[in-house]
Amino acid sequence: MELGWLLWGAAVLLLLHVLMELSPAVNFALRIGFYYLLFFVCSAFTVPVCLLVNGGRTVKNMRIIKTVVKTFKYFFGLRFEVKGRENFEVEGPAIIVSNHQSILDMMGLMEVLPDDCVQVAKKELMYAGTVGLIIYLGGVIFINRKSTSSAKMVMAEVAKTMATDNVKVWVYPEGTRNCTGDLLPFKKGAFHIAVQAQVPVIPVVYSSFTTFYNPKKNLFTSGKIKVEVLPPIETKGLTSDDVSDLTDRCYRTMRETLFRLSGRPGE
Repeated sequence: MELGWLLWGAAVLLLLHVLMELSPAVNFALRIGFYYLLFFVCSAFTVPVCLLVNGGRTVKNMRIIKTVVKTFKYFFGLRFEVKGRENFEVEGPAIIVSNHQSILDMMGLMEVLPDDCVQVAKKELMYAGTVGLIIYLGGVIFINRKSTSSAKMVMAEVAKTMATDNVKVWVYPEGTRNCTGDLLPFKKGAFHIAVQAQVPVIPVVYSSFTTFYNPKKNLFTSGKIKVEVLPPIETKGLTSDDVSDLTDRCYRTMRETLFRLSGRPGE
């Protein structure tokens, strides 16, 4: 009986392997499915650890979450090359902004996430089962992107949290995923907070994923991701009148870096 089950299991695995080799769509679906499964299963095991170690919702749980998620890259053959980590070493709070490409960004985030840093994420993630629970325990600040008034209230809360808890805040200024190899226009919320709180903006740029990950082409293979943490941009002395210029400056710098890291000519 056991031998029969082993043979059936081997046959299924062999069939899946053949299908993955013959069909990019099957290969993509299986890898994405495994990615989601990995997150849900690991979240379920990590929740009690966070509760036992830190007792509840706190940014300290991010150290535990980071340790777990950093192992995921080995399952998918991804390698990270990181430069400029020392630029995170600013005294006190800061706003960290980075480009937002795909669901794989969580691995990239945890690869470089500094201590005492919380993220801003869409509210829908809070209801994603064990994944929602674990990121809630990690201190993630949820924002309702469909409500302008709610978003403004959350951003005010972000500024308050940053000052009170002396933490850095990680924001995706594009506002949504963008797997085109370029940047979408930046929303100004994060830059308003930085100027209001008079804290530096630290840009983080990830090279384009398009050579190994592209949902439209059913592409998901192994690959290398270059990450560069850029020098902090100071906001001391700036006012609300300077927010547009600050946003544009950060956008231009990050776009140039994105093209350079991705081996793409600048425009």
